Amino acid sequence: QVQLVESGGGLVQPGGSLRLSCVASGNIVSIDDMGWYRQAPGRERELVARFSTGTSSTSYADSVKDRFTISTDNAKNTLYLQMNSLKPEDTAVYYCNAVRFGINSWGRGTQVSVSS
Repeated sequence: QVQLVESGGGLVQPGGSLRLSCVASGNIVSIDDMGWYRQAPGRERELVARFSTGTSSTSYADSVKDRFTISTDNAKNTLYLQMNSLKPEDTAVYYCNAVRFGINSWGRGTQVSVSS
């Protein structure tokens, strides 16, 4: 099983930046994909960005393209999400996800609030 712990959320003004971190531990060998999802109040959880560990390819939701960047530091077993030009509609709980042999693991989430 993979354990995931997110950090880096907080309150930021519109136009500001935050960097989320997700530290993975446990059975991290053979993780196929990792990603960031978010869930706003009253809405379903949605994919924000994904990173394929096999190809190092990335993909993003249209709403965050050119503003968010997903990356990894393998030495630290850490997944990052750099978020720039934040908007109020980015307000949500952000969750880290890992897929290993078809099984999903989730972190507990970190709150991101964008407000003036």
